[in-house]
Amino acid sequence: MTVILLRHGRSVANTAHILAGRSEGVELDEKGVAQAAALVERLDGLAVTALVRSPLLRCRRTLEPLAAALGLEPLIDERLAEVDYGQWTGRQLSDLLAEPLWSVVQQQPSAAVFPDGEGLAQVQARAVAAVREHDRRLRAEHGGDALWVACTHGDVIKAVLADALGAHLDSFQRITADPASMSVVRYTATRPFVLHVNHTGAQLAAALSAVRPGDRPADGPGDSPADGPADGPADAVVGGSTD
Repeated sequence: MTVILLRHGRSVANTAHILAGRSEGVELDEKGVAQAAALVERLDGLAVTALVRSPLLRCRRTLEPLAAALGLEPLIDERLAEVDYGQWTGRQLSDLLAEPLWSVVQQQPSAAVFPDGEGLAQVQARAVAAVREHDRRLRAEHGGDALWVACTHGDVIKAVLADALGAHLDSFQRITADPASMSVVRYTATRPFVLHVNHTGAQLAAALSAVRPGDRPADGPGDSPADGPADGPADAVVGGSTD
């Protein structure tokens, strides 16, 4: 199963340098609207089977053109919502630099808990659980290596990628997720494979073609019966890909 982790397009809060968090009514700015429209061409030729999104407006707006083009109704999942930044919500980023918690968020995010909000470790737990659950659901519905899109937020994406990379959450600030970027993870019975991080190019096609029949038999070595049939090669290529 392969998920495209799509960050929403640039919002009015991004350009105002405000930490929007879960504030209602945060729209995309002019560039963000263009980024949303461009997703149709960027994903052209890829067999996307499902769209899942955060409940926040900026994610809804980001997916609207793609959903219309694909004829898919996005599923809303609260677990993909933005971090609950609590008392930090709506504040200028420049003001937050003076907060003692800022350095914790930068250096030891696993210990960061926002005042009257949630902790980043909690964010990672809920987001990874959501991705894994949708993987299982879509495998049951579509079988094989189905491709789906999860439209969510920067810190949420970075937390999921850290988990997929087998990195401690304290390393997640080393990962970048720009507005309208796409990061791609293929989950197999053995391990996740991170195919793209922060992709902002014209088309997302490399490494996302369908798995060829015969690449690896279902229920082969390394498969877990609990995970169902294989979603493609689950062994890493020693020395790197040969394609």
